[in-house]
Amino acid sequence: MLHALLNELQIRKEEFQGQIVETIYFGGGTPSLLSTDEIKKLLDAISKEYKVSNDPEITLEANPDDLSSKQIKALANSPVNRLSIGVQSFFEEDLLFMNRAHNVKEAKACLEEATQYFNNISIDLIYGIPNATNEQWLENIRIALSYDIPHISSYALTVEPKTALAAFIKKGLVDDVDDQKAEAQFHLLISEMHKANFTHYELSNFGKEGFFSLNNTAYWQGKPYLGIGPSAHSFDGKKRSWNVRNNSKYIKAILSDELPSEIELLSKTDRYNECVMTGLRTIWGVSLPKVEKEFGNDGMKFLLEQSDKYIKEHLLYIEDDKLLVTEKGKFLIDGIASNLFKLN
Repeated sequence: MLHALLNELQIRKEEFQGQIVETIYFGGGTPSLLSTDEIKKLLDAISKEYKVSNDPEITLEANPDDLSSKQIKALANSPVNRLSIGVQSFFEEDLLFMNRAHNVKEAKACLEEATQYFNNISIDLIYGIPNATNEQWLENIRIALSYDIPHISSYALTVEPKTALAAFIKKGLVDDVDDQKAEAQFHLLISEMHKANFTHYELSNFGKEGFFSLNNTAYWQGKPYLGIGPSAHSFDGKKRSWNVRNNSKYIKAILSDELPSEIELLSKTDRYNECVMTGLRTIWGVSLPKVEKEFGNDGMKFLLEQSDKYIKEHLLYIEDDKLLVTEKGKFLIDGIASNLFKLN
């Protein structure tokens, strides 16, 4: 697998010519299985084949059970300068419900160790879990903040089709997700993070000044990115591509100097819809001059006409030539954005 990753970096270097690599993210799957020597080999290859900024954000994504004290110390001595840790909850019943491999003791021990070596740490928390009360959710936030973590990503629990959770709900073994409770906990989260001087810079992301994720920000601002490895996605502004999910098929193709990927060429309508969706999720909003420049006067007119209803309902507003979402509209933004989309 490592040899294949190195080979793909070599094969695809021309795709990123003219771009400066500002962020490197080891995510998806279990990147914490890589040794620090293997991580260094990948980073050396990136530095050799690509133009990298002087101080790139280098994140490694891991779960608490993957990060032993020895592993954290080794990573601290590597070029990795940011950890993203999938804590999800500080309540044992929540972790069991979500079928997580770690327990609360491991999560706390991991954070106690990691904060000694890294000042740039993000953790994931899940809200809207059935049977989890608002008081428990507030306690989750309080515990997270007690570790002086500068970044928190928080997501509502969603039920994906054909999963164990979906089957349990269908059989009545567990309660279904309650959207009203999830919304209440979302607003509790916003309030508590505001009190703790975090900026809600993207719908699911909260960061202290100087600690916004460069990786996440690049996605929401429509910057090009290159995804290396099985199932990895890439985007260059006009087209999107993704590698085959199967490890064996990926390795076989790459070692034969073939790219096992599918490509989707984005239409002008696709790009307009993505501009609206990603912009509304962030504090930077949708730039009206950018819409006019890229999609013409018709695109600008369409956006304003579609937005008018939500502006009157105080869910959206315009300020400094940007279309932005109000506090009231944040939890509803995916639905609102889809109603602003062009269909053709």
